[in-house]
Amino acid sequence: MKLEGFLIDLDGVLYVGDQVLPGAVDAMSYLRERGYPLRFLTNTTMSSRFALVQKLRGLGIHAEREEMFSTCVVATHWLREHGISRIHPLVPRAAQEDFAEFQITDDRPEAVVVGDLGSEFSFDVLNHAFRLIRDGAHLVALQKNRFWQRSDGLALDVGPFVVALEYATEKKASVIGKPTAAYFETALHDLGLPAHQVAMVGDDIHNDIAGGQAVGLKTILVKTGKYQFDDVERADCRPDWTLDSIGDLPSLLPS
Repeated sequence: MKLEGFLIDLDGVLYVGDQVLPGAVDAMSYLRERGYPLRFLTNTTMSSRFALVQKLRGLGIHAEREEMFSTCVVATHWLREHGISRIHPLVPRAAQEDFAEFQITDDRPEAVVVGDLGSEFSFDVLNHAFRLIRDGAHLVALQKNRFWQRSDGLALDVGPFVVALEYATEKKASVIGKPTAAYFETALHDLGLPAHQVAMVGDDIHNDIAGGQAVGLKTILVKTGKYQFDDVERADCRPDWTLDSIGDLPSLLPS
């Protein structure tokens, strides 16, 4: 199958924590040298677009600001399209710079935007968000992952906290990140290619593979990051290709 472009996950595919994964630098250089257009798609909500680009560059992977489609970036499109200007974001301060165009407030915000606060999540933080949503704020989830891979092992992600707020407020969250179709379609539109000519490369069988296939993307599952040996067996989808790591990606492409 001829591929013309790539959508690439970050955490668990190119790096884990602060460690670049073997073969990632060479694979990305291979794509660049052969002119493949790409976009980085990540549900990471703890860093700004600028910080994510700088992290990749620090690991030896070239990246440009306009290629980075983090959920914070895509969320700004969603908020703008829905006429929302006043928000209460549950994201680390470092990630709030992506929301600079919005008024950040505790006083009757139009939306509570929930990202990953990690150890900063507490009863008081969640209870305050609960009250704001009960008072009329939209519940917007930057993503709804159950867990993610840290350098010290698996860790709870945003999803469990979003579900808690949904249950308490009896309101359904508007989810921005993978695996929502709108997220993939935003990146595809920017890439300027039809879905069947683009491959999503990820370590998550649900968010990356099933989500990508739902919009017509080709999919490549890598056995790094949060990948578990029985992921494919337990899932309702099958990736087009499965690789030990992104370092093997050049083997799929014409030499």
